[in-house]
Amino acid sequence: MSGAVGPVPAPLRAVRALRRAIAAVSALMAHVAGWAYFVCALFMTFDIVARAFFGFSSQATVEITGYTLAGGIAWSLAHTLFRRAHIRVDVFVTRLPVRIRAPLHILSLALLTALTALIVWSAWELVDESALFQAHDNSALRIEMVWPQGIWAFGISIFLLACLVLMAEAVLALVAGQGAVLDGLLGSRTLEDETEEALEAVAMAHEGEHR
Repeated sequence: MSGAVGPVPAPLRAVRALRRAIAAVSALMAHVAGWAYFVCALFMTFDIVARAFFGFSSQATVEITGYTLAGGIAWSLAHTLFRRAHIRVDVFVTRLPVRIRAPLHILSLALLTALTALIVWSAWELVDESALFQAHDNSALRIEMVWPQGIWAFGISIFLLACLVLMAEAVLALVAGQGAVLDGLLGSRTLEDETEEALEAVAMAHEGEHR
């Protein structure tokens, strides 16, 4: 398998465009999740101060923070996948040549996709059951469970879509003989990747200071 990048077939170009679109949506979802965590931290701080000094609380801290944590994780999964930031054990794989490493990346992604599909199916089954029985939580807010569960299931569904698109692009890249491109798409982040990201962050910080 050659690592050289030749002419890009039309199907591969189309899948790459779709992947970039989904990656942009997933990045937005991850930012929403991050801000939700920030607001959640403010809410917890307020609840602690109010309970300690004013004798009252919202009585819903556990529920709200639990929903936010679950939803935030689900909404960040796809972005983390596109950024190749999930934890991986790659001591052995990185020592293999690209012609062997590339198919192993696809196998790994295929297993992840299958597991995610099972989780998505179970998640929407749970949402459907909650809607059927009109389930509410046991807090003072009496939140309908379909809302936090639906937000959580939606995030995992986007993660599944990201897995499927990456799988399609990886297979097409493998068929096109672009093993090195596939390795860069699905492989673990290298020291060069981390350095480039750090330099980009520094450049953005400097640009913000000069505005």
